Amino acid sequence: MHRYQSQRTQASFQLHGHPGISMRDSLQTYVNLEQSAPGDAYGSGAIINDFEHEIALELGKQQANFFPSGTMAQQVALRIACDNRAIARVAYHPLCHLQIHEQQGLKHLHRIDSVLLGEPNRLFSLQDLQSAEGVAAVLFELPQREIGGQLPAWDELQKMSDWCRQRGIHSHLDGARLFEILAYYKKTAAQVCALFDSVYISFYKGFGGVSGAILAADRGFMDSAKLWKRRHGGDIFQLYPYVVSAQYNYRLRRDKMPLYWKNALSLAEQLNQIPGISTVPKKPVSNMFHVYFTVDRGLLEASLIEVLQKYDLALLPGSRYDRDNREYFEFWAGDQFSAVDPEVVTQAICFLAAALKREDAI
Repeated sequence: MHRYQSQRTQASFQLHGHPGISMRDSLQTYVNLEQSAPGDAYGSGAIINDFEHEIALELGKQQANFFPSGTMAQQVALRIACDNRAIARVAYHPLCHLQIHEQQGLKHLHRIDSVLLGEPNRLFSLQDLQSAEGVAAVLFELPQREIGGQLPAWDELQKMSDWCRQRGIHSHLDGARLFEILAYYKKTAAQVCALFDSVYISFYKGFGGVSGAILAADRGFMDSAKLWKRRHGGDIFQLYPYVVSAQYNYRLRRDKMPLYWKNALSLAEQLNQIPGISTVPKKPVSNMFHVYFTVDRGLLEASLIEVLQKYDLALLPGSRYDRDNREYFEFWAGDQFSAVDPEVVTQAICFLAAALKREDAI
């Protein structure tokens, strides 16, 4: 959908995500903050350590450490889990970030093998977990991004966590979007994290920061994590530019997550009423979902452009393809959704539905 992709970015209003901010405006925001304290040095200093302590308390863990990337944080967490158990084997979902986005870094850097749990297009279950043998750790991704941000039922999640603990298997949470799921589970971050031995959260996804991540666990585990962060080259001279951005956006958006979910629910409900369009999951459990379509591709693109031209509004982001080569849209609700009048959104979706019925819309 190249025509729609090229035109949607010119619309005055977007429903998807947070507004784009220029580097100048972003830097100006951080410059205007009260930053009288000196920066950090190799991970030490009030500006970074106070924030780590704040997040550790929020997650209910003894200690937290700021990493420049989640990729580094999660590989470190799984390496420590494997070393502690003398087993170089972990288990996770077939569409886990480590499996499809990291060029097999865990295997090449750490010589750790992986067991894929369940099938790509669904969540793994307790039954799938019970088939995994000889693993040091299990990674849980909540929500499971590549299948629309799906989540297991809370009771199922508890059972899987208990199963791991009873067998001395380390449970690690890929919580890159942890705060986006709390409203659905009706739990605090600490209550969710209590099910896991270690947890990672991201500051550039739903929070919209520049970059950066937190890894949190007990003190002994985190002492090892600091060592491995240095071995990975993550203990750079100063991290404060990332920390300032992370802290600012975390505090700005942490309490908006229930609103984002509410907006995602509203949009998904309206889209599912259009013949030939469906969302996965049908009822979102976080602020994200995937939009699939069976209507003619050209017709859909033309209709989305008509909506854009009439309402100056891009209903959906650019499309992408899943592993079965099906085209879809990955939508997540953020600040941009709240800037649009809900009545305008409803009118635009009704217009889209009508346009899709016209054979001459192509």
